[in-house]
Amino acid sequence: MQLFFVFILINIYSFSQPTLLPKSEKSIQIENQIYNIKEGDLFFQDLDSSPLCEAIERVTDGVNNKNFSHVGICIIQNSEFYILEAFTNGVALIQIEDFINRSLNKNGKPKITIGRLLPEYNDLIKPALENGKALIGKEYDELFIMENDKYYCSELIYEMFLNPNYNIFELEPMTFKEPNSHDFMEIWVKYFNQFSQKIPEGKLGLNPGGMSKSKNIDIIYDLERNEN
Repeated sequence: MQLFFVFILINIYSFSQPTLLPKSEKSIQIENQIYNIKEGDLFFQDLDSSPLCEAIERVTDGVNNKNFSHVGICIIQNSEFYILEAFTNGVALIQIEDFINRSLNKNGKPKITIGRLLPEYNDLIKPALENGKALIGKEYDELFIMENDKYYCSELIYEMFLNPNYNIFELEPMTFKEPNSHDFMEIWVKYFNQFSQKIPEGKLGLNPGGMSKSKNIDIIYDLERNEN
């Protein structure tokens, strides 16, 4: 496992090929597989950091029956590649290698799938990233409520790409209930009770699993399976 960590760290920095790739692209290597990533690529992540992550994954299956509880977007800052995300510490940048190493399976494979907007939406990426940069430092939205100047992971991506002419991602009524049941998941009851807040059942929102199945993106890499 330790060898895998070192290999990731070395190759994420050393496999950049400025003579072959545009500045908006970068190559990373995991084991013997090379992945070309671009600014604007979406990194869907299966986190097992808390029971809340498992609860999020149970509500909506991701693309290819994957379980996703988090999503971030690739961005260039000071000529370096980062993931912009809304995490428990708020909206912030994280080094790509740190993002990748945060969700490894028992075999040391990153539980990450990468999506890319369809070519016809390329013009939306730059303004979306500028929108995202302006939100760095905003608080994490622990109540999953839209339009409160706080952001959860998929809400951040949605707001970045919000466009008067076309919505890349669609809002859906949220549910916090057990699948095929009228009962709320116990974890969500305890979670919202600690804030003395009502569960926002049926309120509009979105999650990483649903976003990964958007008709407006292509899934280009499955890092866990070493596939592209």
